[in-house]
Parts: sequence; C-alpha cells; structure tokens
Amino acid sequence: MAKSKWSVDATHSSIDFSIRHMMIAKVKGTFHAFDAHIEADPADLTTADVQFSVDLSSIDTRNADRDAHLRSADFFDVEQHPKMTFQSTKITKTGDGEYDVTGNLTIRGVTRPETFSVSFEGAGKDPWGNEKVGFSGQGSINRSDYGLTWNAALETGGVLVGDEVKVSIEIEAAKQG
Repeated sequence: MAKSKWSVDATHSSIDFSIRHMMIAKVKGTFHAFDAHIEADPADLTTADVQFSVDLSSIDTRNADRDAHLRSADFFDVEQHPKMTFQSTKITKTGDGEYDVTGNLTIRGVTRPETFSVSFEGAGKDPWGNEKVGFSGQGSINRSDYGLTWNAALETGGVLVGDEVKVSIEIEAAKQG
C-alpha cells in the first residue's frame, strides 16, 4: 500500500488507562472524545505521521466524583489545559507488524518524549467498500513527569494513587479519498 491519509473511526476505537490505587488494586478509565490525523502506509509504518488529540474532559472512570477530581487543577486542570496531544517523531520497526512509536506527549503544558509499542492488526474492506486498518498500542507514562503529582499518604504506608499510568489504545481507521 502507498502512504495515505486515515481517519479514526471513534465508534470502533478506544483510549484506555489503568493506575494503581491504594497500592493494592487498579482503577481503569477511558477517554471518550479523541481525534487523530494519520498519514501512513500500513505495510510500513516507519514513514508514518501520527497526531493525536484527546479531550481530557471526556475522562470516564465510572465514578462521577473521581472524574470531577481528575478534571480539576489537582490533576488535568482541563479549564487551563483541555487537551492531551501526541505527535510522532520516530517510528522503528521491531518485528513483523510491530513498531515502537516515539513522539512528543503534551499534558498540562508539559511536553516529553514517550514511546508506545504498536501492532498493525490488519487491513480490509467493510461491507460498503471502505478500506479499513486496525492498530493496537500499549505503553506507560509517569504521571508526575507531567505535573500530575496530587496524592495522599496511607496510614499503612504507601500512597493512594500510583505514579505509573498504563495506556492501551485500539484504533480502527478508514482511508480518506
């Protein structure tokens, strides 16, 4: 395939995360509103250009009070920083259909390089003849690197919220034009 523009089908895509809670469990969540601009040859992603934008107010951890706290200045401060963005800078092939995608991740006005492992899941045509591709991605970030440092000490030792955030991305995209 040649390099083409692809748009994310949000109804068949997701951006999910998990983080340790009280040192004993994990809390999971998702972002419902996001957009991406992808220019890529699915057969060789090393030349791709990938841009993501996530609406942080769309966070959903299945708890309204926690979601409101995450939107507040203690965490994402969505009034001042409504978006999280990612712009790819380097893509390295690590195996058959496997890649390390490095780019600049910006959260709360802080930009840092991050690398995510991405798998090309395949390509095909939907029942209406539209070309589709699928990708899965995983990685982790350190939330305190982005100024997300709110926490509370536990009586038993340790902290309420872990620092490592595991990220999981599932993308289905449609070829444009």
